[in-house]
Amino acid sequence: MNSITSIAKKLKGDRTIWFIVLMLGLCSLLSVYSAVGSMAYKSHDGNAEFYLMQQAFFILVGLGMMTLAYRFNYMMYSKIAPLLLVISIPLLIITLSGFGTEINQARRWLTIPFVNKTFQTSDLARLALIVYIARTVSNKQDVIKDFKSAFLPIIIPVVMVCILIAPADLSTALLLFATCILIMLIGRVSVKYVLIMFGFGVLAMLVLIALGTAFPEVIRLETWISRINEYLYNTDGGWQIQQSKIALANGGWFGEGPGGSVQRDYLPFPYADFIFAIICEEYGILGAIVVIGLYLGLLFRCTSIVTKCHKTFGALLAIGLCLNIVIQAFANMAVSVHLLPVTGLTLPLISMGGTSVIFTCISLGIILSVSKYVEEYSTFEILEEEAQVASENTNSVVSKKGLKYENYY
Repeated sequence: MNSITSIAKKLKGDRTIWFIVLMLGLCSLLSVYSAVGSMAYKSHDGNAEFYLMQQAFFILVGLGMMTLAYRFNYMMYSKIAPLLLVISIPLLIITLSGFGTEINQARRWLTIPFVNKTFQTSDLARLALIVYIARTVSNKQDVIKDFKSAFLPIIIPVVMVCILIAPADLSTALLLFATCILIMLIGRVSVKYVLIMFGFGVLAMLVLIALGTAFPEVIRLETWISRINEYLYNTDGGWQIQQSKIALANGGWFGEGPGGSVQRDYLPFPYADFIFAIICEEYGILGAIVVIGLYLGLLFRCTSIVTKCHKTFGALLAIGLCLNIVIQAFANMAVSVHLLPVTGLTLPLISMGGTSVIFTCISLGIILSVSKYVEEYSTFEILEEEAQVASENTNSVVSKKGLKYENYY
């Protein structure tokens, strides 16, 4: 207990976010261990512990990457944002080409040589684009109303990255596009320019639909149409949603208890797309409220960071990364209760996965880096006020803190 307390005291940044991440990681281990039963029976002779240890490994790696990302000065991410974007775009192109690995009729992954593990390139592209948009909007604040100087450097990479993601993963592309629009609105980009960007998005979508008829092996047009038709015209929501609704009904208020899920044997991908239904079945409405509360708590804490942050880039970076995580979480949960068509989006930090967990943790580490700066700046302000009141040793006390603070510029 003393060691845990000492570690907690050493952690800087928003401790509530640290706690939320640990709670989501715990939810992931419990839910994945229960949800992989049928898959473990088919592929590992019922050894669900294999997938439990695999998920625990990914979470530990994610926590390590989060800690590393939080230790860096968050202004460093502004410097490397163009490089990350330049790396991401060719990777997305390679993924769409014949070099991409196809899983479940979708080409979203690249296989890493030698280790034979798949890597979802859209996860890197999402992170790179959000950091780049936060950087560009913050750097263009003096000319933010100008079309050529401010708007074009934003819209071109957004449309390009989203178009490259959409053919194999439309839901991720729409989520990323919506996040970029929200960053622009928060960053005071003119509403008319945002509407123009929305128009470009609609036009790009129409082009993809037209291309989908000619290249069905690349653009999953039939899947998009079937899911929308299923949502609009099938009151039961199709097989997946029906099984999800049964899981919700079985759970009631208090659930069937850990490992008590029956629908895990009937739901497609209960460990990923429909893990929220498994949580509801095993832990009931109360368990669902806890999960929802964790994501809302994350949004609340990030909003608090934004209101206290004195740097535009830091504020836009924190809220952009947070919105991307939280919107994805609520989109995943909305699918399980038939409020949205089936999307394929996972529940961040809870669904089973490798790159998804790791890049979500990196995003949270960057948010924590911003919160660490806010915390240190608040300490600087307090020391400055105390020094002014005391009217002595002002230079020696404030300047040391001031030099540390200036490192963030």
